[in-house]
Amino acid sequence: MIKRETDTKRGLIRFNGDDIALAATMIEKLSTTIDIMYYLMNRREERSFVMMLVSDEKIDVGDIVAEQKRNTDILFKLDENRHIYAIICQDTKIDGGYHFADRVMRHMQINEAEEPYCVEVEVRTTVHEIKFIVFKLLEEYLKAKEEKLGGEIVFKTLN
Repeated sequence: MIKRETDTKRGLIRFNGDDIALAATMIEKLSTTIDIMYYLMNRREERSFVMMLVSDEKIDVGDIVAEQKRNTDILFKLDENRHIYAIICQDTKIDGGYHFADRVMRHMQINEAEEPYCVEVEVRTTVHEIKFIVFKLLEEYLKAKEEKLGGEIVFKTLN
């Protein structure tokens, strides 16, 4: 696909049709779980959580993530054709999220992933709207793909 000059503006990414469909799927599948995380955080039963998007167009990473995740982590299949998965890691901070992502990426490479992408967002507070968190995760994922950061772990913290 040819990139138009207006597709990026001041460092922002413009969502195409597939990206908007993915965003809608993410809102549909992740919102209730994030709402529960917010409830637990407000009751001080959770301190923070990490949301992760991981993909590789060659291999289906779902089995790899399912093997590596803890029983408290929640796995979501978002796009079967592009092998895009989301994971919500409960009661997880930046270091734990990074170690998990590192484990997943190593196993993806062992399984001959061609262009594995992994983006994480740590959520420390309930001040952000759920849609904002989902869109921020997707935006960081799209930026990573645009900047060809395959094989790297992109991590952001929302305060």
